[in-house]
Amino acid sequence: MLPLHLAHYTQVSCVGDGLAPFRDALQRGSGSLAPCRFHGTELPTWIGAVAGLDDSPLPAAFAAYDCRNNRLARRGLAADGFDAAVRAAIGRHGPRRVGVILGTSTSGILETETAFRQRGADGALPAAFRYAGAHNTYSLAAFVRAWFSLEGPAAVVSTACSSSAKVFAAAARMIHAGLIDACVVGGADSLCLTTLHGFASLELTAPEPCRPYDAGRQGISIGEAAAFALLERPAATTSGVLLLGCGESSDAYHMSSPHPDGLGARLAMEAALADAGLAADAIDYINLHGTATVNNDAAEGCAVGTLFGHGVPCSSTKGLTGHTLGAAGALEAVACALAIADGFLPGSANTRHPDPALPLDYLLASRSATVRRAMSNSFGFGGSNCSLVFGSAA
Repeated sequence: MLPLHLAHYTQVSCVGDGLAPFRDALQRGSGSLAPCRFHGTELPTWIGAVAGLDDSPLPAAFAAYDCRNNRLARRGLAADGFDAAVRAAIGRHGPRRVGVILGTSTSGILETETAFRQRGADGALPAAFRYAGAHNTYSLAAFVRAWFSLEGPAAVVSTACSSSAKVFAAAARMIHAGLIDACVVGGADSLCLTTLHGFASLELTAPEPCRPYDAGRQGISIGEAAAFALLERPAATTSGVLLLGCGESSDAYHMSSPHPDGLGARLAMEAALADAGLAADAIDYINLHGTATVNNDAAEGCAVGTLFGHGVPCSSTKGLTGHTLGAAGALEAVACALAIADGFLPGSANTRHPDPALPLDYLLASRSATVRRAMSNSFGFGGSNCSLVFGSAA
């Protein structure tokens, strides 16, 4: 594919709002996970919650979209001047030529959980409950589209943990097909009780801050985040970070477990390299999906070792933010963009003893380095996989 420019990008997660706290956390290897106390629920695990969302309703004009997920998205749009950058793009291209393609997994399901606790004696949900604007998966794109008064295509991808990585591929196809000139991509996924209890019931949550690729890893820490990028065609004078390639696969091996040899992961990485026109040795850093579960890390590590050997520096940044599920792909795309733009290799927070059965060049601490090209992996439940390749425009 022809490269696309990440004209602007930002994030909000438990480490803070905007690029500055995220960059600082990546470089210091210090995150903000805390014991799980959320909406009256305490569980023996750690989470990455964004502070202040319960006290920050959307403006009255957007009350129909008010839910934790869209409040989180609004925080993301406000960070690092992203809102102004999108409005400038609308001024250049027009409201019909700017698309919105975003990823989420649970959307505003917390609002539904609350509504079910407020049912009347007849079992009816409260009249104030708004399925379309709050619970509905499309609510995220509908809100962002309304926020910017856009008239172009809008869609939501919901493929579990690969959701907001696959949006880059979908947007690239639309831009290259001539349907739009720019696209707001990314995703938001907020904490809810369904997610917390669901992963706990699968015995996949760790009783401590998660330790990706550690020999003693015990499971995930769930987080929440919003991350966005503005994609446009590059100009001759473009500098910064480019999207070079996208690769997708579906291994359909098991409802929740990956193929033990990482087949789907390898196919996605191979497709991303082919799309970018690059050989494996052109990649300077890999942001691993790295959930800190025994099976997922083992499968991905096998795939990376098979395709790249053991010499490419790699790490998982989920020890900083937790696994932000449908927002993870976009959040970790931003991590790769910062690594390229600022010249450093992010370390892996909390990992103490890398698993010797996965002999990768696994980074425990951040260090300065020239990163020309980086790959970001996002592999979802059920084998919905996506790998992205980013590079320097310089």
